[in-house]
Amino acid sequence: MQNKDQLISQTYRDLNAQLHETHRYGARGDKWADKVVDLATSHGVSSILDYGCGKGALKTAISGSLAAIVSEYDPAISGKQDIPVLADMVVCTDVLEHIEPECLDSVITHLHSLTGKILFAAVSTRLAVKTLADGRNAHLIVQPAAVWRPLLVREMTILEWEERGDEFFFVLQNAGT
Repeated sequence: MQNKDQLISQTYRDLNAQLHETHRYGARGDKWADKVVDLATSHGVSSILDYGCGKGALKTAISGSLAAIVSEYDPAISGKQDIPVLADMVVCTDVLEHIEPECLDSVITHLHSLTGKILFAAVSTRLAVKTLADGRNAHLIVQPAAVWRPLLVREMTILEWEERGDEFFFVLQNAGT
């Protein structure tokens, strides 16, 4: 039985760690680098948290482009497992569809609690190419943007929401800012 505040089960953490070690998995964080730089610049952020950073491609891609401090969190990557702290901007791309359904509410609450100014996220709405060692598709939650929207917004304000084929991205502002 899982704790209602649990972000990831140990079994699932182990499956993801194995996938990270044996495949090119978690290596596309740079896909959104230009968008992250634009948002960070326009919102005057001094700290960025890459939540679910994988191999750290986003941090590498934006280093030198911003004065912001970039920290990384990924529970399945050794050295990146420490629970993160508040950041002006939280980036969470190609992560939420990988969350265990029973942990999704806790993860969304965690993301919101870490967001000082803005949250930028992108979510895939299709099955993944990769599978976990237990046979499940790597995308545990495959739902259209319309299903995700009420789960994600909660107490934050939508600044941007765009659906593109089999993915969508959004920018949310912390209601307290």
